[in-house]
Amino acid sequence: MIMIKKSLSIFLALSALQLSAHAQKANSSASTSTSLDRPKLVVGMVVDQMRWDFLYRYYDRYSEGGFKRMLREGFTAENTHIPYAQTVTAAGHACVYTGSVPALNGIMGNEWYDRKKKKEVYCVEDPTVEIVGGSPKSGPMSPRNLWATTITDELRVATNFRSKVIGIALKDRGSILPAGHAANAAYWYSSVDGNWITSTYYMKELPEWVKRFNNRKIQDSLYALGWNTLRPIDTYKQSDPDNSVYEGKFGHEAAPVFPHELSSRIGKDYSTISSTPYGNTMTLEMAKTALIHEELGKDAITDFLAVSLSSPDYLGHLMGPNSIEIEDMYLRLDKEFEAFFNFLDKHVGKGQYLFFLTADHGVAHVPGFMQANKLPAGTQTGYNVNDLNKTLEQKFGIARGIVRSANYQMYLNREAYDSAGIDLQQVKSFLIQQLLKADAVAYAFDCAQIAHANLPTEVKEMYYKGYNTHLGGDVQVMLKPGYFGGGKTGTTHGNWHPYDSHIPLVFMGWKVKAGKSTNRNTYMTDIAPTIAAMLRVQMPNAAIGHVIEEVFK
Repeated sequence: MIMIKKSLSIFLALSALQLSAHAQKANSSASTSTSLDRPKLVVGMVVDQMRWDFLYRYYDRYSEGGFKRMLREGFTAENTHIPYAQTVTAAGHACVYTGSVPALNGIMGNEWYDRKKKKEVYCVEDPTVEIVGGSPKSGPMSPRNLWATTITDELRVATNFRSKVIGIALKDRGSILPAGHAANAAYWYSSVDGNWITSTYYMKELPEWVKRFNNRKIQDSLYALGWNTLRPIDTYKQSDPDNSVYEGKFGHEAAPVFPHELSSRIGKDYSTISSTPYGNTMTLEMAKTALIHEELGKDAITDFLAVSLSSPDYLGHLMGPNSIEIEDMYLRLDKEFEAFFNFLDKHVGKGQYLFFLTADHGVAHVPGFMQANKLPAGTQTGYNVNDLNKTLEQKFGIARGIVRSANYQMYLNREAYDSAGIDLQQVKSFLIQQLLKADAVAYAFDCAQIAHANLPTEVKEMYYKGYNTHLGGDVQVMLKPGYFGGGKTGTTHGNWHPYDSHIPLVFMGWKVKAGKSTNRNTYMTDIAPTIAAMLRVQMPNAAIGHVIEEVFK
């Protein structure tokens, strides 16, 4: 009997151990299966004014480790477009990170007219904060004008604010809007004093590493290098001859020709560098320094580094996309990307970070270049607001009937017309007829009546998405393709046409299908939802885009 009891006790003990082992294994499996698989770091890279075709325009001259690596190891959405009409910097950065459009996210341009305040408002201005680390002349900035959350905000929320989010760009709007409302920091460059600065929205004092970075005055050492072509100048076959008549020039130079003398800028000029390839160099160096000192991508909590390269836009406006300077900038940017990817591979780990490249907008060819090659274009809108105001005054007796023009929209003096008992609809109709007399104007319509505009559905939808009822004007002007208001040199952007709206979109790294692409229609609004799906976080709260499933499935 004693032996039987002893054997039973041993059996029960062994059974208990087995059950315990099975339970531990089950718990371990459950823990593994429910833990989220996320990258250590997401790097968003917006190249300001990078038209889609720049991926391929200089392809044969790119290195294997820069743009070619992106296309070889990444997924490219070849037919990505901006879905709204006013293709400008602030609206683009806001759209990329909110997955939304100006009608919903509140950023309908770089600036707009505020009827309540009776003044023009800059997209990230905020008088309630102060500049940190630089001169007050730089202007106080924050993301408060952005109505919606960003993918960077949603990542912070999803990790109970344990993720770190940092925005970096030469332009304040290129840093602040991508970083979002809940960012740990956003830094931008001050051309007033050559410092990287922020505002009290984020912090009261610059971190020591930023102070040390500013003290290096890296721009002076870059100025000392001067700027000559990376390769022999006679090999730049994808560009116009140097010193074309429709190229602008640096203020301190007599002509826009290589080599560009920059050493005279040392210690006294902090703005010219932004229009050279060294602006990209400085921005990426700041991004690398931030990654190291803020220890981004060093633990299991996903961090986000939002970078915007502003220099292609500054240079493009000055000299145009067909200049040797732009070709040289992209050849140098290709090498910068190669070094940056090698840096990420080393400090975060290859396959451990998710990278995407896109642009905030494209760019038009310089009208002078177009005309020289018998292509339709022009540098005049064909109308002048002052002249229109005189015509309106003659017709209705109201002085300054148009109080402001922004984003190709006319803001009428509603209060004056209302006080005079003049039907605003009558004023709009008359103004539209005057605008249509201009050769450069393809169409003009009442912003409150977009549904009745005689436009193709696709174009009409872009104006719908771009118009914000609280911030927009009264009459919209649409120019003919290739036309914009400006001088004889340089170029711009801002219209719905494909040269302004067709942008690159490449994903690379963590979970991305290598060497694949799609030519179906995708949109700037799809970027944030795709990142949200990959990270398994909620998409931004005004997002209207769709997940590009081919990227990772």
